[in-house]
Amino acid sequence: MNHLAADRYRSYYLLDDTLGAQERDVASRVRAFVDRDLLPVINEYWERAEFPHQLVPLLADLDVAGGAIEGYGCPRLTRLGVGIVARELSRGDGSMNTFLAVHSGLTMGSISMLGDEEQKSRWLPDMARLRKIGAFALTEPEHGSDSVALETSARREGDFYILNGRKRWIGNASFADIVVIWARDEDDGHVKGFVLEKHDDGTFPSGYETTVITGKIGKRAVLQPDVVLKDLRIPVGNRLAHAETFRDVSRVLATTRSGAAWEALGHATAAYEIALAYAGERSQFGRPIASFQLVQHRLANMLSELTAMELICFRLADLSGRGQMTSAMASLAKMHTAQKGRWICSTARDILGGNGLLLENHVARHLTDMEVVHTYEGTDSIQALIVGRDITGVSAFA
Repeated sequence: MNHLAADRYRSYYLLDDTLGAQERDVASRVRAFVDRDLLPVINEYWERAEFPHQLVPLLADLDVAGGAIEGYGCPRLTRLGVGIVARELSRGDGSMNTFLAVHSGLTMGSISMLGDEEQKSRWLPDMARLRKIGAFALTEPEHGSDSVALETSARREGDFYILNGRKRWIGNASFADIVVIWARDEDDGHVKGFVLEKHDDGTFPSGYETTVITGKIGKRAVLQPDVVLKDLRIPVGNRLAHAETFRDVSRVLATTRSGAAWEALGHATAAYEIALAYAGERSQFGRPIASFQLVQHRLANMLSELTAMELICFRLADLSGRGQMTSAMASLAKMHTAQKGRWICSTARDILGGNGLLLENHVARHLTDMEVVHTYEGTDSIQALIVGRDITGVSAFA
């Protein structure tokens, strides 16, 4: 089965009909990139666990990096437009979406939200054109869900901060030009953001070492290294001016958490498209399996969950654009879409039977990538505790 021949899913409740001109345009551009440039090559890179660097200039031409950031060469998309980009990229491949989400949402988002004017002017324009690539170093080997307890330290010595510690699962960090590193300031104990820049010759400063994590079952085409910081010197002027406590990190994460919901929607959309097309093409016992009651029951339930995911994502984008989205709202969206996206991809794989195990049919890639989405940006359990705290007024965090 050729995924490119699968019927493109059209929102059952016609939500795409509500898109404005900007969102329609960006959806069209990203879909064209996915179908023309990404899907024909991604399985090859995914299987080899390599990042498709040659696609970066083509991604830059889409003018989507920087999302909703105003100025500095960014496209100033609506929050809905940012979500549509994540949906369409993930419909093609989760690794490419993660690459952009780390660069645009987490790294550029940190600089935009927490940098001063000089810092934003220095870094964002080149990042908006993907001339410089960003990475976001928060998670540590012993601190994932409890990243608030991170142990990486920063000590000021004259005009520099000296950073020591380890980071893990840091997307893009092995080749990025700009890395936002979160560390605990020894002077006051607060978590702050520091920006590492490559030298002009393209090398990393002394004290920054990366080892790409291998053996992953999902997101194989995005590079996520372990990072070791040993007496890494960061100029004082590279400390994000308005990053004072972990609450500031949380502000960035709350913004990007909704992006994980849109990614889940993209994976689920692709899986549903593929399963529906396959059911119409695959014959068993002398007729297409789409004529079997059990298959129609599964497809109808997949569509039901997919529609619910869409409604949540569209509404969350509206609330975000109005400045009304809360952290708990974002957590509820991520929790629901990760659960249902995982189920839709698993059911699609089942409909394809043995053929669902083959990369050429793409479902296996979406399924294993959804395993990653289910974990990152906060696990299902962590999102439930955030929502639970909000609705009960009682924190159940240990």
